[in-house]
Amino acid sequence: MLYPIMSKSRLMIDLSGMWAFRKGTELVDDEIAKVPFREAMTMPVPASYNDLTEDAELKDHYGWVYYQKKIALPETLTENTRVMLRCDAVTHRAKVYIDGRCISEHLGGFLPFEAELTPFLNGEEQLLTIAVSNVIDFTTLPVGGINMSGEDQGKKPQKKRNLPNFDFFNYAGITRPVRIYTTPKTYIEDVTVTADVAEETAEYSDVKLHVATVAAGPEAKTVPCHVEILDAEGKKIAEGDGASAEVTLKGAKLWQPLNAYLYTVRVTLGGDVYELPYGIRTVRVDGTRFLINGKPFYFKGYGKHEDTFPNGRGMNLPMNVKDISLMKWQGANSFRCSHYPYSEEMMRLADAEGIVVIDETTAVGVNFDFGGGANFNGKRVNTFDPEHGVKTFDHHMEVIRDLIMRDKNHACVVMWSIANEPDSYKEGAYEYFKPLYEFARSQDPQNRPMTLTSVVMAGGPDTDVSAKLSDVICLNRYYGWYTNSGDLETAEEVLREELNEWKNLGKPVMFTEYGADTVMGLHDTVPTMYTEEYQLAYYQTYSRVFDEFANIVGEQVWNFADFATCQSLSRIQGNKKGIFTRDRRPKLAAHFLRERWKSIPEFGYKK
Repeated sequence: MLYPIMSKSRLMIDLSGMWAFRKGTELVDDEIAKVPFREAMTMPVPASYNDLTEDAELKDHYGWVYYQKKIALPETLTENTRVMLRCDAVTHRAKVYIDGRCISEHLGGFLPFEAELTPFLNGEEQLLTIAVSNVIDFTTLPVGGINMSGEDQGKKPQKKRNLPNFDFFNYAGITRPVRIYTTPKTYIEDVTVTADVAEETAEYSDVKLHVATVAAGPEAKTVPCHVEILDAEGKKIAEGDGASAEVTLKGAKLWQPLNAYLYTVRVTLGGDVYELPYGIRTVRVDGTRFLINGKPFYFKGYGKHEDTFPNGRGMNLPMNVKDISLMKWQGANSFRCSHYPYSEEMMRLADAEGIVVIDETTAVGVNFDFGGGANFNGKRVNTFDPEHGVKTFDHHMEVIRDLIMRDKNHACVVMWSIANEPDSYKEGAYEYFKPLYEFARSQDPQNRPMTLTSVVMAGGPDTDVSAKLSDVICLNRYYGWYTNSGDLETAEEVLREELNEWKNLGKPVMFTEYGADTVMGLHDTVPTMYTEEYQLAYYQTYSRVFDEFANIVGEQVWNFADFATCQSLSRIQGNKKGIFTRDRRPKLAAHFLRERWKSIPEFGYKK
């Protein structure tokens, strides 16, 4: 799905701002969408609604809420154009209404969807309503459960609430922009760009670009297609014709980590014009090396969250810029979209700033070994049990398809992560994940490496199906925190022992999570859990081990910044594993990582 832009053929209207808002119930009520709200709160879009009032019930609301806004478009707008409504992210389920008529439904809270408005517009002021459900269960991604009412145990019944099978707050609402955009009746539906690079290890190389354009509309089969390539200064340097155009660039500048260069691919299809920023680079795995532009790359950076106060998971452009600035200050060159696709604005920023991204699906919680979440009431159920296990496979495949369709042209994306900490080690895991990997490979025109991030319960290469399926082994490990708690000496030994098991697999290994909760300002004379000194000693220990292994190709700390979670005895107003606080103040370990990462080059660190 193309990112919405303005061009000489396309108009875009951003509906961000204040909307009327009201809470609903467990079941959706279509009647609410037929008339303007009589009693309503005001709610900003985009934003998560949970932290924006002092209403405790709204913060932990279970079920549907409703957003409403009046829109009016000129009658002349529809004469020769197609009018689309695009929602960038509605968490987790959405129903869209015009004047009470449902025109679109969508499941999945972190990827865009759209609906054509043209047939429903009448030239008058009209009522747009978006119903949003935050309910998570065994069919959704992320996975969740519903608390037991207690009635079968003779206890006082409780109102239903979400039980996330994941360790971040279940923020909900219209979390990214809602936009109206137009195209001509015959229009550019999709653009896919790939590159053949003659000398991938050079800064400049001759390149052949393949630009595949999908046309739609009444004249799609006959309308001419023209492609132009513009350099970073906007100068046209090459052009070609056809829906499958090949364009040769002499001495093209390659996109590099922390040294980005973006061309513009301009496609003209009849009367429609679309422009796409595009960075030229190669990605592949060679033995135990991860190569970008033919050179062995070393990942330095973070797992992150889209999490700020009071936006929640709502898009926050100033904080996106601040986060990239802090990462560059530290010498970091990468992050993982943990545990869901990030906003398209963040991906475009990463393209422009040269930040390398591991792009991850919403498949978090596909693991019933995390008791207390979806595996509630102490019942032990196999994750992939046909009757009682997850029912996520079909939706998982949809998410993979839509994620790759959205992000396939981004230079920053160098690897796809199929899932975070899934049950990749029990009966049924291989049968569940193998077709997902195969499907993902079939969808990606750039054939990027595939992975999943592996939980400690998965064990080593003998039990974790990632050993067979992943191109890069990504490990989430917390020796010295959740296991060997407070004992970094033993943690170092256990970490080294496990890495020796993975060493003989012949694949690159990187750490996508490792960390220790740290309360800002808590100190001690010796490294003690939760103090800044312990966090520092923890990262010093892991770094020492990483440098011993030639097959370790990266380190992404968990987490960039403190983030919100559900209440629990182990969470003090959220997860405190951040190297920065939630408002982006550095903890002691931030300076150690800055010193370490500044000394590690992007390429050739492991000879």
